[in-house]
Amino acid sequence: MLQKKELPKLSEGFARITCCQSESDVQSAVDAYSGLGPLDTLPSGYFGQKNTSAKVQLGIMRFLKKTDESALKSVPDSNTSQITEEKETSSKGTGSLSENSGKESKEGEQLFVGSVGGDVSLNYSPTLAFPSISTADFQFDIEKASDIIVEKVIEFVNKLGNARLVLVDLSHKSKILSLVRAKASEKNIDSNKFFTFVGDITRLHSGGGLHCNVIANAANWRLKPGGGGVNAAIFSAGGPSLELATKEQAQSLYPGSAVVVTLPSTSPLFSREGVTHVIHVVGPNMNPHRPNCLNYDYSKGCKVLREAYTSLFEGFATILRTQAKSPKGSIENLQAKLPESQEHSDGASRNHFTNSDQKTKREDPHKYERSKRSKAYQDDTEDSNTGKPNLSNKSGGSRTKSWGSWAQALYNTAMHPEKHKDAVLEISDDVVVLNDLYPKAKRHVLVVARCEGLDRLSDVHKEHLPLLRTMHEVGLKWVEKFLHDDSSLVFRLGYHLDPSMRQLHLHVISQDFDSTYLKNKKHWNSFNTAFFRDSMDVVEEVSSDGKAKLKEDDSMLSMELRCHRCRSAHPNIPRLKSHITNCRATFPSTLLQNGRLVHAPSNVSIGP
Repeated sequence: MLQKKELPKLSEGFARITCCQSESDVQSAVDAYSGLGPLDTLPSGYFGQKNTSAKVQLGIMRFLKKTDESALKSVPDSNTSQITEEKETSSKGTGSLSENSGKESKEGEQLFVGSVGGDVSLNYSPTLAFPSISTADFQFDIEKASDIIVEKVIEFVNKLGNARLVLVDLSHKSKILSLVRAKASEKNIDSNKFFTFVGDITRLHSGGGLHCNVIANAANWRLKPGGGGVNAAIFSAGGPSLELATKEQAQSLYPGSAVVVTLPSTSPLFSREGVTHVIHVVGPNMNPHRPNCLNYDYSKGCKVLREAYTSLFEGFATILRTQAKSPKGSIENLQAKLPESQEHSDGASRNHFTNSDQKTKREDPHKYERSKRSKAYQDDTEDSNTGKPNLSNKSGGSRTKSWGSWAQALYNTAMHPEKHKDAVLEISDDVVVLNDLYPKAKRHVLVVARCEGLDRLSDVHKEHLPLLRTMHEVGLKWVEKFLHDDSSLVFRLGYHLDPSMRQLHLHVISQDFDSTYLKNKKHWNSFNTAFFRDSMDVVEEVSSDGKAKLKEDDSMLSMELRCHRCRSAHPNIPRLKSHITNCRATFPSTLLQNGRLVHAPSNVSIGP
């Protein structure tokens, strides 16, 4: 919004308008829009307009640094206001670090469910500390959330042996803690196995004397720092090593899912608090200002929240099982039991932990999300029937990928096409063909392999060469069909370096990119950078080298937007789309070689 310009109106063609009255409003809007993913939506309408006579939005002006210093000083700091709000609002979960966390934690020791049998601060039982999921910024009904928490605790608490579950919030006035305490007491839940605690979830040991080897993070779908609240606090406290370890485990999560991340010994949460694992979990959203809002559909919302807690507690159970199997004195058990005062007592022990941690990363047993919806995804390293190593995946590529439950759709369709007859275009012994659910062009289909153990390109070896050729031939057959209907189309066939959906699949996509589903930079660059590997190149590499050349680089998806024909740069997707609609430049020479582009015979020049 520029100075001396009137506020926009929905009647002028805008689908959604968000007015910002302060810097925190601006930050909230930036977080909301930057967090939008391929499947995310925000409701339409006019939001945040408090003064109908206003001409200029103060928050926007400050954001653009157009106001003078006096105006800037009149607006409270966004981080300070957010921390204050989270301390004072009883319904919010754990927020950023609090100066009074130690004091509040002492009060929290008197807030356990039922009677306390012993000194909790001296108890070294494996412990999961978790915030109330979705009841803060995602505005889920606290009464309903408390019912689900107690329900899921009852389901899991006796399956966890001597381990403990601890619901944590920053304020001793928290309504969610009060409700859960009361309901848990009515159900006679063992207070030694489940209780509530007041304190900062990132300083439970140093600030409140509570030893928790595992903490849960109410994460965003991108598994990135930021956004305020628990997520920002945990990523900040965990340091760069937590972000790196998270990135190695998963790139994103769908609501209702969780992923376990082993903390490197270099993380401050490990060295200061004794936390060995962080479990990221994403819950349902009822906030219209945040992505994927369920619009108060609590039938669906409660289902997703139950799945979220199931995924969380199953993840914790997985950690317990792994530690139980680990030899005495192993890194897993040492991380779970070593007090802060005994950690890294000398340089030798520090090096030992660092080296062992690197080994743990390679052999991390917590590689899949523990969600009911993803139980069909067996551990690639072991045969589910014999318990012996599964040698079908020699590269181990898929072992480092955590597939969300939503990412199982292609796998399920490929393995059981008879259950998805309405979606499948073609079925054979080797492949199934189906339309991309969110096509990025006029014609966009997927040729999906029907072979167990082939999740992505890194799983492909020379023995899979006949399958790759079959997939390419099937893709060409569909190109021929599409060209018969519209000879002006041009196609590419290829694979994504790091696909978001499990099960090897070939994209057959027309180069018009005329689609409402093509919305952001990631969408465009996933098909127009080296992130997209042409099918013919993959076939040649596997034939000669036994595997495809994979140089994964996250920066490819964030590169500037360039036209796939003339390579001109554009500032945003609307500008790019407007350009490519009229661009008739010849395709780059690299695409004109090796059969990378497929077109009708008469369209030889593929240019003006």
